[in-house]
Amino acid sequence: MLPGGGEQGDQHDTTVEGSQGAVTLAQPMEIGAELDWGADAWAEVRTRARRAGRAYVWLNLVEQRLRAVVNAVLRPIYEPVHGEEWVVAAAGPAGHEWVQRAVAVREVSRRKGFLLDPADDNVLSFLTLPQLRELVVQHWPCFEPYFDDRRDLELALDELEVARHVVSRNRALSRTVLDQAERASARLLDLLGARSDRTSAQRLPVDAVEELVADRFSDVVGVYADRVRLQRQLPVEDLFAGARRLDAVGIGLNLLVQNYSGRRLIRLAEAGCRVRLLFLNPASSAVRRRERELGLGRGEMSRSVEMNIMHMRRVRARLRDPGAFEIQVFDETPRFTAYLVDGDSGDGLAVVQSYLRRARGMEVPVMVLRGGSRRVVADDRPADTGLFEVYREEFESIWTDARPVS
Repeated sequence: MLPGGGEQGDQHDTTVEGSQGAVTLAQPMEIGAELDWGADAWAEVRTRARRAGRAYVWLNLVEQRLRAVVNAVLRPIYEPVHGEEWVVAAAGPAGHEWVQRAVAVREVSRRKGFLLDPADDNVLSFLTLPQLRELVVQHWPCFEPYFDDRRDLELALDELEVARHVVSRNRALSRTVLDQAERASARLLDLLGARSDRTSAQRLPVDAVEELVADRFSDVVGVYADRVRLQRQLPVEDLFAGARRLDAVGIGLNLLVQNYSGRRLIRLAEAGCRVRLLFLNPASSAVRRRERELGLGRGEMSRSVEMNIMHMRRVRARLRDPGAFEIQVFDETPRFTAYLVDGDSGDGLAVVQSYLRRARGMEVPVMVLRGGSRRVVADDRPADTGLFEVYREEFESIWTDARPVS
């Protein structure tokens, strides 16, 4: 027991009376430990948690996919002979130790009630990523018809090992290792046949975390401080390539007109893409107001917009079907610029910028939106309509009131 106190002068003596070699318990102030975390410490652990969380999602997806592949390939071979013990038989003598360890862990989980889903009550569900890989390597002739290159598969799995060790032991994960793990995971999912062939996913690959928590952020899949940073991640060649429909609205549409060549636009239109472009009328009072906001000389922006329209007219004139390449102008106050790619397909991408009073288009923050009905909330209910639809409807409204350019 701890003494409640003593005579004055002995009140700090905490030795337990009558015990030989008793340990003196230091009072809290004697230790000198600071238990509170400051702002820097909290920032550090949050950074660690964010990185570890992203890596875990990727690792989880890869492990589930590889487990499904192993099950699909090896189960029909071993189960008819070995029944429920087919995983043990497939592991063979070389994998006897780790497969028996998995069997033991499953039994402990059964006794303690850790198996909440009956679908996980099998040995395969208790194999780790390296053990699943070992099964693939041992039985490569069985897997070879499904994969082009064993080396690519093994190299990608090797790249994941560092991140897997760091995450499993809750150590600090560097940004470099996280980026490497995400690239390797995306490549593995592609090799294992689990990646989508959606057009928008080809333009901007679907992030694993985006897939799982998209409902938290509507359909916003990227936010960039300016257009330069956007184009590093999503070059205009990738944004517009292969588009079946392209709708754009803004003052001068410089992202398209000045960064995507006329030849490419012609090829895009000739391949079947329908284009609708909405420019601010260069003769409108809104252009003059915008010039004053940016401190430009009178007529400077008006001439720039007019040149962009003339360039698009030349592109249209070279098409076999000019009707598939429409140009209109509007006179309203411009509120945003937007490029909507395949907006009618239910699986498009949009690049959206709001206009700021003192900033040019290159300097304005950019949002990237992914449209479509793929997003669901946690309980599998369809998510609410996202921002993509808001801007698409706004485009249609402006288009209806705009005037065509001959």
